[in-house]
Amino acid sequence: MRTSIATVSIGGSLTEKLTAAARAGFDGIEIFENDLLASPLTPEEIRARCADLGLSIDLYQPMRDIEAVPAEEFERNLRRARRKFELMNRLGADTVLVCSSVCPHAEDDDALAAWHLRRLADVAQEFGIRVAYEALAWGRHVSTYDHAWRVVEAADHPALGVCLDSFHILARGSDPKGIEDIPGEKIFFLQLADAPLMAMDVLQWSRHYRCFPGQGGFDLAGLLAHVMRAGYTGPLSLEVFNDVFRQAEAAPTAVDARRSLLVLQEATGLAAPPPPVVPTGVAFAELVTPDVDPVSAVLGALGFARTARHRTKPVDLWEQGAARVLVNTGPAARRDGTALAAVGLESPDPEGAARRAEALLAPVLPRRRAPQDAPLEAVSAPDGTELFFCATGRSRLPDWRGDFEDVPHKAPASGIDRVDHLALTQPWHQFDEAALFHRSVLGLHAQESVDVADPYGLHRSRAVTNADGSVRIALSIGPAPTDDGARAQHIALGTEDVVAAARRFREAGGRLLEVPANYYDDLAAQYEFADGELETYRDLGILYDRDAEGTFLHCYTHTVGRVFFELVQRDGGYRGYGARNAPVRLAAQHASRPVR
Repeated sequence: MRTSIATVSIGGSLTEKLTAAARAGFDGIEIFENDLLASPLTPEEIRARCADLGLSIDLYQPMRDIEAVPAEEFERNLRRARRKFELMNRLGADTVLVCSSVCPHAEDDDALAAWHLRRLADVAQEFGIRVAYEALAWGRHVSTYDHAWRVVEAADHPALGVCLDSFHILARGSDPKGIEDIPGEKIFFLQLADAPLMAMDVLQWSRHYRCFPGQGGFDLAGLLAHVMRAGYTGPLSLEVFNDVFRQAEAAPTAVDARRSLLVLQEATGLAAPPPPVVPTGVAFAELVTPDVDPVSAVLGALGFARTARHRTKPVDLWEQGAARVLVNTGPAARRDGTALAAVGLESPDPEGAARRAEALLAPVLPRRRAPQDAPLEAVSAPDGTELFFCATGRSRLPDWRGDFEDVPHKAPASGIDRVDHLALTQPWHQFDEAALFHRSVLGLHAQESVDVADPYGLHRSRAVTNADGSVRIALSIGPAPTDDGARAQHIALGTEDVVAAARRFREAGGRLLEVPANYYDDLAAQYEFADGELETYRDLGILYDRDAEGTFLHCYTHTVGRVFFELVQRDGGYRGYGARNAPVRLAAQHASRPVR
């Protein structure tokens, strides 16, 4: 189906918004009146710009407080409408959005509202324009879609129909099944927006917290199915009011928006992109560093061995059990220290995973590759992390380790056996985009978002996982856009004995994060421990958590550049990440000076 987006959904000037929408692949645009008023371009120039970009102008919006108002005010409305219809003809837009009245003088009179809308439609028809009437969730007298349809049906005018808006329908808890009773030709326009489920004033909820489909808690697939069964043939259009989106760059926001519509269409059978190929494990984590010594010292103390070096690139492979870390000292290394730049994901079908990613607008990364290098497919996540679709030691598929040559080394230690999870701190404006990306492109399941207290604000965190937990990625944002410390990322390494691993690390010269004594006093008040157990945890800086399924022990290294390591022991069926301990860890990291 054709897709469209309201200019209010993305940030920047009108011309920036038009360009971003076109490059993201949208077919059309809704022009929000404020964007036109603030533009130096004439309506004719905007029309020409849209035509050059291949965009139709599908809707002009909004007209407000038109119907069921006092007679003198309605006559003024008609004069204003004529001017707007003349403007729309200059723009080349043939549909106008009319919101249900919120005017304090509006009357609770459906017959009067229908009569006013019919007269408005008469004027619109003179200009070749259709009127799409929308029930605002906070409308003074008309606040539900079925009520709006009753008014439109009573008006009985060919130039008058309804606009359905998913937010206004679902935020009020209306049953969307009734949409099927509206003739498809009378549904003039469909606007889509998701939103987190919140208990707050619906107007504030609408104006600040809408998000793109798949990023909130609404059942948009169910609603869209009802709309399609009604016979709707117009575009799927996004109208999202969101403070963060409007402050972000237009281009990536538009791509995120279009991806959300592709996924929504897939969920309702309107599109069939390549199916998701869920990763089955972490093949490697790649660190980029301008100075190999600090990170090598930490890896060595953790028990990793430098086992191989890339044949053509300055990349070393460090291994312990099934945990693999690549250390890249190439020219692209950041000057601000070590950073987690790439993740290799084990995939049962690397080519299929790449096709899925490309179909959902993930940037495919060009690779400088020697003729003998393994043909690895890679895409970029929203935060810039490179994701490689890999096969390790599987017949019939290229093995990425074939690009490496063994180097003399001592056998690695045996305490760490896997990468338990990766924690990726997102740019402040891309948290929701990152969750949708990992869920839709990679086929991972997104858990509920949690807030974590930091000494300087709140972190938000949301984990995405595969079914068996062999891939776990914790996505988070820091308490403020300017908090550079919040950009630290970490690699959690799994072990069956975190005490032994922590002792071995410290004995090898590694520095564990110091945890305040108050934390252990609180643990003693909450839980009972074996003799000497809590003292061991206190000595090593090991944190403890417990749920109904099992226990979780974990400790942290000091930060190297922008990366630190976590040692993790999961017992029983514990599936979390020790979120209750995160405030203690964050406070300790703030108090500790990172090693560069």
